[in-house]
Amino acid sequence: MHRGRYFTCKFTSDGFSLWGMQGRITRSVFGRYAVAWLYLAAVCAAEISYVLLPPSDRAAVLRSAGTSVYNLEHDPLGSLVASAFFTQGYLLAWPALIALALFGANHALGNWRTAVTCAAAHLIGTLVSEGIVGYRVSHGELPQADRFLVDVGMSYVVVSAIAVALLYGGWLARAAAALDFVLLIFIGHIFAGLSQLEVSAVGHVLALVTGAALGTILIRQRRRKARALFDYASASSA
Repeated sequence: MHRGRYFTCKFTSDGFSLWGMQGRITRSVFGRYAVAWLYLAAVCAAEISYVLLPPSDRAAVLRSAGTSVYNLEHDPLGSLVASAFFTQGYLLAWPALIALALFGANHALGNWRTAVTCAAAHLIGTLVSEGIVGYRVSHGELPQADRFLVDVGMSYVVVSAIAVALLYGGWLARAAAALDFVLLIFIGHIFAGLSQLEVSAVGHVLALVTGAALGTILIRQRRRKARALFDYASASSA
């Protein structure tokens, strides 16, 4: 008696096979959403490595990865990159929050435009918010200890992707992004302390605005390119 049935579907006229089609579909899905998949995988890998560390080493990782005023003065590139992959809490929630926003934005923008938009939002949100802290510390409005605040997380990336998905995603992408946004606002309190110019709140506002503005520019550029290619193809076939 056979324990299972296996079959292949092959058309020798063109060499097409069921397995070949499955492989192409898998590559197509990964390729189309490469930025979302790669960032999600990198965050998951970072979280796993972080959890496996002893508590003292975890604190050291966050201090070195954080975009504090001190770190931005002494290791700006390293801290800007590392801070987008580590977080202090809600480790299990962040992969889901990333997926809810980033796949919709990736679908709307394509790969390189998504990477540029999210990176710009993370960069601007971080530099401006921490720049405000540095200015206030230098003018005696905040204590010197605030130069060493631990500021890590992928929320600026997620918020910028939410802006793109809400503006230019399909209905499913918009619904996922809206859910993401509500969770971040009411559970994550991402805008708390905005009136006091707190780092997190200012950074999230800037990331949201950057995602909407830069995403709009890149969407329009993508559409103009698509129209130009369509017009060229129509003229060539005429």
